[in-house]
Amino acid sequence: MTDAAIILAGGMGTRLRGTIGDLPKPLAPVQGRPFIAWQLDLLAAQGIRTVVLATGYRAGLFRETLGEAWQGMRLLYSPEPRPLGTGGAIALAARHIEGGDAFVLNGDTYLQLDLRAFMLAMRQQRAWAGLALAQTDDTARYGAVHVEGEHVSGFVEKGRTGAGWINGGVYWLSADALAALPHGAYSFERDILPGWSAQGRLGAFRGTRGFIDIGVPEDYRRIQRSSLAAPCLGD
Repeated sequence: MTDAAIILAGGMGTRLRGTIGDLPKPLAPVQGRPFIAWQLDLLAAQGIRTVVLATGYRAGLFRETLGEAWQGMRLLYSPEPRPLGTGGAIALAARHIEGGDAFVLNGDTYLQLDLRAFMLAMRQQRAWAGLALAQTDDTARYGAVHVEGEHVSGFVEKGRTGAGWINGGVYWLSADALAALPHGAYSFERDILPGWSAQGRLGAFRGTRGFIDIGVPEDYRRIQRSSLAAPCLGD
């Protein structure tokens, strides 16, 4: 079982500034707790042992809030020396993974899924990396993901309306994929995933539900009433 995860926690939460003040987006209060606490609960319940927080904006506040451990998991911190984008942040944080594979989660989205089933599906597909998808009635806000068989075959930019699959903000990266990420500042979503998809290396996982993006004000309000306490294992 993959037992390490990276959470991309560098977001500023610009669109939520009127609601959360100067807090980093992953620390936005949700049902009386920092949003990232719900993500950590999900990881701990599914056997993750090490979590690396890739931090940027107000990086020190994460350690002050969360400490060095969470429900038996070790918490490590990977602060950006300068803005690195999602790709550079993952590459920097990967130095803490010690050569293994890892899950990667966006720090401003919540997705219910069985991580073990995700990992096993990707290994059975012999995928280089995997993308957990979320189904939505309208992909316009996020951009659509095209799937052929078990693999991601392409991406559509934001703006095209209609139901479909979107990036759910949870990835599984093999040790080789993590090691291949270049250092520097770049976008994982725009600069890395399309290439892996074109090479047939990016697996698709559709056994998910409950996607919420707290960076969007209406979803941030909705998550205050959602059931997040119990992680949803694949059923």
